[in-house]
Amino acid sequence: MRRAAGVALALFALAGASSAHAEWPERPVNLVVPFPPGGPTDLVARVLAKQLTEQTGQTFVVENKGGANGNIGMQAVAAAKADGYTVLYNTSSIALSPNLYGKLAFDPAKDFTAVSSTAVIPLVLLTHPSIPAKDVAGFVDYAKRAPGKLSYGSAGAGNVTHLGAVLLLRELGLEAVHVPYRGSAPAMTDLIGGQVQFMTNTLNDSLGFIREGKLKALAVTSKARSDQLPDVPTVAETLKPGFEIGAWQGVVVPAGTPQPIVDKLNAEIRRALQSPEMLKQLKAQGAQPLGSSPKEYADYIRAETQRWGEIVRAANVRLD
Repeated sequence: MRRAAGVALALFALAGASSAHAEWPERPVNLVVPFPPGGPTDLVARVLAKQLTEQTGQTFVVENKGGANGNIGMQAVAAAKADGYTVLYNTSSIALSPNLYGKLAFDPAKDFTAVSSTAVIPLVLLTHPSIPAKDVAGFVDYAKRAPGKLSYGSAGAGNVTHLGAVLLLRELGLEAVHVPYRGSAPAMTDLIGGQVQFMTNTLNDSLGFIREGKLKALAVTSKARSDQLPDVPTVAETLKPGFEIGAWQGVVVPAGTPQPIVDKLNAEIRRALQSPEMLKQLKAQGAQPLGSSPKEYADYIRAETQRWGEIVRAANVRLD
């Protein structure tokens, strides 16, 4: 009799837990962006947060926790309660950091559960108007005549805007001096001012300056041309067939988050990525919508961690 009662209580508890998970979210959700406000990651995250708020009836609050290439924000989420109310809007930094730092206060492979990819933003090769190059071939010729004399900015050492340039320079056989900044905004300010001569920055962070004629766009790093810059060729179609990199983004939660919550959040994100308003907003930013199952995203993160590891080691970039 007691055993039967115990089993009944256990089943009741499980049913209650399942019901609670099914009702998620019952209060506001913190969407942690591990970069400063106004940057390329923040721009997309806010569009997603707005759409998720409309869909679920609960507010998704964007909380910026910038610093250390996203590590501060990632560490905060890794240590958060695994209840679905603290969510990380991650970038490719989740695959870069394990390769750049010898010691991290968290383990991306163990401390997070993948939910879904969201979008990928191509990088664009930008130059100051004073650089006498109209295309990538002209830029290569100009850079080869001045080896090591050109400098390029980035949003920070180890950031995708840095490593993207490292990879591009290596593939094109060029040398240049890296000047890291604390975020893309000061880097772009100095590029416009001519303190550095070029940069590989995210497309959504660059469009305004390109359209205003403050910077020249020579090539994009996506497989196909961007609808926002149809006249700008890809690196792949000009000098390096098969070349493709981008600043990809997605959502992960603390490891141990109940699977029903992971599945519901995944469904809401994929639904959001199909909404006309979000598609319109992403297109305006030059971002390409993705969306995946939790397993697909976990597999992708693992593959990208390995891929960027090879690039980091080849370039001998360490941030210990």
